[in-house]
Amino acid sequence: MLGVFMSIQSFAALALGWFIPGLGHIYLKKYIRGLIFFVCIFGMASLGLFMGGRIYSFQTENPLTILAFFSDIGNGLLFIISRFAAIGLGELKKTTFEFATAYIAGAGLLNYLVALDAWDIARGKKE
Repeated sequence: MLGVFMSIQSFAALALGWFIPGLGHIYLKKYIRGLIFFVCIFGMASLGLFMGGRIYSFQTENPLTILAFFSDIGNGLLFIISRFAAIGLGELKKTTFEFATAYIAGAGLLNYLVALDAWDIARGKKE
């Protein structure tokens, strides 16, 4: 029975960590670590949005946009909000567009790692 609880807790930490950066760590009572992850990843994604970056939806005409889509899914709630609100549309005329888009994609990829870190902590593989 303890194994089932541990797996539910580990998947909850993983899902919460993906949904909002650092929330999986806060769920596991790693408050400082969770707050640091939230500030860094949220700041990186916010900077990318402020600079005119784009959050990609699934497109099949270019293989690189498929990779960008999967990295942007890592932003969790931000990606979901971008599907319904007019954020992350990208301003191609801005000189910062490429860097901004890379910041948003990088934040998504980092969030995958942070969510997996929370999963490892919940499974007891890491402190």
